[in-house]
This record gives sequence, C-alpha cells and structure tokens, in this order.
Amino acid sequence: MTPAAHDQLAILCEQREELEAERLRIEKAYCLAVLDHITAKIRAACPEAIYVTFAYYSSRTLDLHGVLGAQPSPLGTCPELWNNRDDGDEHPLAYIADQIESDVQTALAPYSSPAWASVHRNSAAEGNSWLLELPPADRAARVAEMVRGHHPEATALVVDGRAAGRIIEILEGVADDGTPVRTPRPRWSSTCDTTLTRLLGQVLALPALADRHLMPLPGDYVHLYGVSTSDQVHLMPLPPTA
Repeated sequence: MTPAAHDQLAILCEQREELEAERLRIEKAYCLAVLDHITAKIRAACPEAIYVTFAYYSSRTLDLHGVLGAQPSPLGTCPELWNNRDDGDEHPLAYIADQIESDVQTALAPYSSPAWASVHRNSAAEGNSWLLELPPADRAARVAEMVRGHHPEATALVVDGRAAGRIIEILEGVADDGTPVRTPRPRWSSTCDTTLTRLLGQVLALPALADRHLMPLPGDYVHLYGVSTSDQVHLMPLPPTA
C-alpha cells in the first residue's frame, strides 16, 4: 500500500467511526422521541398511566398486555387501568393498542436504547411479563423535585455525560464568602440515584432537552477530589419547584 493510500484509508476509517457514533446518538434520541410520543397519547386517553406491561420475546417482538397505574405502597401492586386482552374495544386505549405495541417495540428495538433503563420485570405476574415506566412529562422538573426532596437548597447539578448522567455533585446556594456550596455525596438512596441517573441520561440523549437544560462548566471549575472533567461534564441549573 502506498503512503497516499494508507493516509486515505486512515481518513476514511476515522470518518466512518465518527458517522457511526453520530448514528448511535441519533438512534438513541429517536427511541426516546418515539417513547415520548406514545406516552403523550397514552396519558391523553388515561392520565393515571404509569407503566405499560408486555411480554417480550427473543425475536425482539412483544405482545402488549395493558397499562398500569402507580404502585400505592412498596408492598402494593400497581392497579390495572386497562387490559388489552380482556377489556374489549370500549376503553379509549383500545383505539391505539396497535400503535402502543408498535411504538414500544420500536423504542426497545436497539440493544443500546436508553428506554431499556426504564424496563424491569413485573414481579406481580408470573412468566414473561415486563413493565416499561413511562417518562414524566417534564424530566428536568422531575429531577429537580427528587433532588430537592433530599437537598432543599439545591440550585444546580454537575452531571457526567461520560457516566450516562451520573451526578458528580450538587450546588446548594452560596456560602458567606460568596463561593458555591458544593455537596459531592448526595443524601439519597441507591434507588433514587438510579432513577435520577436514568432521567438525566435521557436528558443527555435528547438534543432539545440537552440544549435547554445543560450548560458548559465554568472555566475555573475544579472537581473537589481532583477528578478530570471534559466537555461531556455539564452544569444543569435546576428549574423552580412548587
């Protein structure tokens, strides 16, 4: 191979890798956009909807079982709001059953889809039964609500995009000397941390939300423990909560 051909091959390999990375970013955003689209339709017909339940097969296809509401207590079961197999054609969700099934399947089609982070086994049912938790109407507002449930004075988060949305630290107002109050160890449970990471990962994956809610870190930002940062680490000001 001549030097010119070798250089051309190297350039094309780099371009192919960049295009593949861009394709994966777009694919993840598309999966979440499809999920948001069908979630809006489901909640328009059934505002109490929290979960879609379904059977999932190795062929990467699914059978829609129904829609469930919020679990009333840690030991309670989610109320069934609509059963695709038994409720007939009278329920408003029956009119969009095929679209729910198709869109959920599309959202979960790629192995790398961020929607998979919202899926877990339906422990109240036997066999092949799964729950997909529908996203909140406003992810940033939900994040702010959860964070301020443990840190009422929180004003912003430092979010690591390299770790799919993990929170590095919380900013909680300003100290007497004018410097930000920084909390690197949040006071919440591992379950809460998992939920926040999932929601922030979705914010990162959706370009419109990322542009709206994420900012570059200040140029003088230094992590409390000296951990390196990059342009994938963002500042997220928290919106007001009621």
